[in-house]
Amino acid sequence: MCGPEGRDVMGDWLPVTSTTAAHRGVRPHPGEPLDPDAAISVRGLVKRYGAATAVDGLDLDIRRGEIFALLGPNGAGKTTTVEICEGYRNRDAGEVRVLGEDPASAGRRWKAQLGIVLQSGAGDSQLTVRELVRAQASYYPDARDADEVLELVGLTEKARARGRTLSGGQRRRLDVALGIVGRPALLFLDEPTTGFDPEARRQFWSLIRSLRDDLGTTMLLTTHYLDEAEALADRVGVIARGRLAEVAVPSALGGRGSAPAVVTWREDGVRRERATATPTALVRELAERFGGEVPELAVARPTLEDVYLRMIGKRPEAADDAGARDEREDPAW
Repeated sequence: MCGPEGRDVMGDWLPVTSTTAAHRGVRPHPGEPLDPDAAISVRGLVKRYGAATAVDGLDLDIRRGEIFALLGPNGAGKTTTVEICEGYRNRDAGEVRVLGEDPASAGRRWKAQLGIVLQSGAGDSQLTVRELVRAQASYYPDARDADEVLELVGLTEKARARGRTLSGGQRRRLDVALGIVGRPALLFLDEPTTGFDPEARRQFWSLIRSLRDDLGTTMLLTTHYLDEAEALADRVGVIARGRLAEVAVPSALGGRGSAPAVVTWREDGVRRERATATPTALVRELAERFGGEVPELAVARPTLEDVYLRMIGKRPEAADDAGARDEREDPAW
């Protein structure tokens, strides 16, 4: 989809540059000024729904040209944060700049620089795929050619098919086609692969990477799939209780890169394990002890899911996204 209002927009491409805290891969310090070069820069963001505080003083920078994954349980505040950045929802306090402008007052030219892919799209339409993309393109003075976009998202063979006949994976590709036809500098992806089978998810991941690598599109991704965040995101941010707990590359989040490894093996019919900062030395010791192969040997460090669950702790109950649009998030979370 296009901007938050979905119609009557126009705009231009913006360059990819940043040399500030967001570029260095760390979150901003409290009181640090907004980053003028970031795609999204947020300071002290607050949003309340009655007595519930959904976002409580959040600070965040997302650099241009990166894929940034925003993680958090239901009620953590991520939907509200994203909606404020889209210009869809007003804030109660704080400063927000998206592509250099305040979403609360930005106009049509700014809206044209956004692409928004919601969880539900135009898949049930009686129009053909090409007709849907051309209709969306008509809102923009400098839209991409519809057939070029369909080729980019892998739907050329479905150009004459009606939207309602597409599979789930094809519908999501159509949603992305509608989101990028206006040449957005910033693309919001809301739970893009919910309900996908493994093969369809990996195909979709390849599409998202190509948009970043070939077009330089900045993307803000919300997902409950930790493997998806690890596969796609240049950096991830974890929201808990309305605040940003940490921002890091996936491999370093929560100290993963320096955490002790857990070595497991079977000895005397018993499964044994040991946490160690020097797993190579321990494996060498075990190999010598067993005279070669170590039975059922495995070496593992904490997964992204391990550190994520530790960081969010108990699910927040007070900071519910109670006025936000339905995220259709997995109730298992």
